[in-house]
Amino acid sequence: MRIHSAGRSATLVEFDGLDETMAYYRALAADPPPPVVDLVPAARTVLVTFDGPPGPVLQWISSVQPTVEGTEAGSDTVTIPVVYDGEDLDEVARLTDLSTTEVVAAHLDQTWTVAFGGFAPGFGYLVGTDTRLHVPRRTSPRTSVPVGSVGLAGEFSGIYPRSSPGGWQLIGRTDAQLWNLDRDPPALLRPGTTVRFEQA
Repeated sequence: MRIHSAGRSATLVEFDGLDETMAYYRALAADPPPPVVDLVPAARTVLVTFDGPPGPVLQWISSVQPTVEGTEAGSDTVTIPVVYDGEDLDEVARLTDLSTTEVVAAHLDQTWTVAFGGFAPGFGYLVGTDTRLHVPRRTSPRTSVPVGSVGLAGEFSGIYPRSSPGGWQLIGRTDAQLWNLDRDPPALLRPGTTVRFEQA
């Protein structure tokens, strides 16, 4: 853990990798002290914003022990129906040495967790428990990916909350609304949320 100042009211906590970041984020999010305003996780960092002097917050961060996966209380679970007819499903099968049916089964049969958000409002980077679906991004990104597309890239799965350019391998699509300003909170997928996919 390395702690960096990020201005008068923020601290950036840096870790060695995604697993460590997620473990510490779970611990930090479980019981933040009153001065803490927000926690923003990323692949290797957690940004801690606060209102007040930094001393007590820094002491709290330094004292926190990582939380083992699955022990956090009150995490939300979201089920997302998917039609598995993505344009890259055959390519993912080739890359993984699986059949398309096995790719779909591997995506359905594991529990996914939102590690962090980014890229676009409502986009969650999901990490799973089955390394067989770790595939590279497309060599040639698409200029427009349809809203609701479900994809794979590296160790992550994700769902495009709106139409945008993108280079993920598309394996399916969903009608789930990932970002809705009339919902509180607007994002369906937030860091720490558990995600299960089901075949639509």
